Amino acid sequence: MSCAVIFGGSGFIGVFFARQLLGEGRFDRIYLYDREQVADKPFPYRRRLVQEEPRIVEVRGDVRQPIDWQPSETVALIANFAAVHREPGHEDFEYYETNLLGAEHVCAWAERVGCEDLIFTSSISPYGPSEQEKDETTLPVPATAYGGSKLAAEKIHQAWLAADRERRHLVIVRPGVVFGAGEGGNVSRLVRAVLRRYFFYMGNRDTRKAGTYVKELCAAMSWVLQQQKEQGRHLSLFNMTMNPGPSIEEYVEAVCAVAGVQRSVPAIPYPLLLTVAYSIDLVAKPLGIKHPFSPVRIRKLVRSNNILPGFLVAQGYPYQYSLSSALADWKTSCPEEWR
Repeated sequence: MSCAVIFGGSGFIGVFFARQLLGEGRFDRIYLYDREQVADKPFPYRRRLVQEEPRIVEVRGDVRQPIDWQPSETVALIANFAAVHREPGHEDFEYYETNLLGAEHVCAWAERVGCEDLIFTSSISPYGPSEQEKDETTLPVPATAYGGSKLAAEKIHQAWLAADRERRHLVIVRPGVVFGAGEGGNVSRLVRAVLRRYFFYMGNRDTRKAGTYVKELCAAMSWVLQQQKEQGRHLSLFNMTMNPGPSIEEYVEAVCAVAGVQRSVPAIPYPLLLTVAYSIDLVAKPLGIKHPFSPVRIRKLVRSNNILPGFLVAQGYPYQYSLSSALADWKTSCPEEWR
């Protein structure tokens, strides 16, 4: 019997990737190794995906510590999705503590159990903010602790590959914003803001945001690994985004079309909205109140992430979803998140 182990597996991408792997029929069991289990998280849809599939087994553990656990089956695939990633939300050292130590401990564990296939989710954050188009050949210039920690973690995984390059296979994916049922992140906030009429343009209609549907990401990771093996390669590094990444206005129009609503979205000057965000944050932060108007998030809304999936285009990856069909699939799967 063979199994796959997903570190950080009880998170958003991990749960969907477990279902993707089981659907391919290549593994008898999928282990989700995470410091929190799905039941600990406030996402009912994720819980359903795990609880209705007996071949998915959760294991509680922390990748910041050496990994002592080992399954009884042969480990045929490891996916390392464990990360501290939300910006804002963490101190700088927290990104490095989890993302670097996690990479070191997962790679050491892969060495110990003799697994030769490893997938690592990095991020587009190592490229740094810019309005220019960027693909996999662009020099990374991270501007945040998150981006810097992810770039360093990529190198740790590449060192694991270099130790036995003849037999090992490594896939590194740099996804843009990943959205879908149970995400609870940027696109979920956008959907709620548009449907509940508190979304505003601030000179960012044409701002491009590289993004991908979670099911597309899972399909692409598996596809790239199989293509790599068939072509006799041992390393693939690819950007994961729609081609091209949609603009903010295209996201808004697609949300309205899928939801079957009409919205006249007002435009507010960016400096005014940023001032309001700082004022709200000044009151809410000391009181521990969460709100959707973080100044960091407001600034991110006017910066393009114009990332191109050059590797996937060159390899002929067969995209399964457009922006509209991805949002429609999300709404059909989890309609309660579209109310």
